[in-house]
Amino acid sequence: MEAEGRIVDLNSENLQSFKEFCKRNRSKVDDSYLYEEDLSTFEPNPENPTFLYLEGSKVVAAASLIIDEYNRKGNRARFRILYSEKDSKGIYDGIFHRILIHALDLDNVYIFVPTYNDKLMARMEKLGFCRERYTYLMVREDDPVKKEELPEGFALKSFDPERDIDEWCSVRNIRFATVKGNETPISPEMVRSFAARNDYLEGGMIMLTHNGKAVGIVRGTRDEYDGKPIMNIGSVAVLPEYQGRGLGRVLLREAIRFAKRSGFSRTVLSVNADNEGARKIYDREGFKEVEGVVCYVYPVH
Repeated sequence: MEAEGRIVDLNSENLQSFKEFCKRNRSKVDDSYLYEEDLSTFEPNPENPTFLYLEGSKVVAAASLIIDEYNRKGNRARFRILYSEKDSKGIYDGIFHRILIHALDLDNVYIFVPTYNDKLMARMEKLGFCRERYTYLMVREDDPVKKEELPEGFALKSFDPERDIDEWCSVRNIRFATVKGNETPISPEMVRSFAARNDYLEGGMIMLTHNGKAVGIVRGTRDEYDGKPIMNIGSVAVLPEYQGRGLGRVLLREAIRFAKRSGFSRTVLSVNADNEGARKIYDREGFKEVEGVVCYVYPVH
């Protein structure tokens, strides 16, 4: 560890310096949790253990974990940021192993790193992280989509928070039970919390039903890409027994139309590199790959 530096806990006195550090470096890291809205409400607490590496009063490096309900259910934690402005082994080793203490009761910690940041990828691998998967970000510009006639018995509806929570969880959890990075089931409490999030869009949760039974879901949320507002399309899910009928495309197109009605000129989504079927569908629907990230996993035990 460099003699002139020291590692300190995040506190109310250095919180603003941490936020400025994140803003200064978010173009070099995965910025999923570093947007203005996320940072404006961020506070240090047991779900967000954070350490800073200081030289004098300047923040040179930061390590911040997300250990919320969802990640803890999967017995893991995700890094909000793990980055040093100095490409120093001593700084990375020191701050990483300091924050790892907060994850000793978990199985894994993971982090997403943009594929264009070769230096950061190399640092993660030297720390002992292993590559788990690649994920691509795909963006679609504002082009109209055709509205098909639904097969008999099928209907699209807005999610009803009073009646549809259990069905939403069921469809999502069944569909993603074997999808890397999404295996952990969500709970009704998590779905109830969506409305309180900064990215929530009224009406953005859409369900596909068959004879009144939920068989598919899609969720649109407020997001930002390239410094401009965009709608993120996530949780496109159709029950296995209903796949192969073009119903995922129906949900995707409905989400695109919802984005247009909500004033968004572009939509974005992410897809695992090994999900060739979904990537082909997204490509045919006008989405273009704009960047990739590597998901790295560190086995705590």
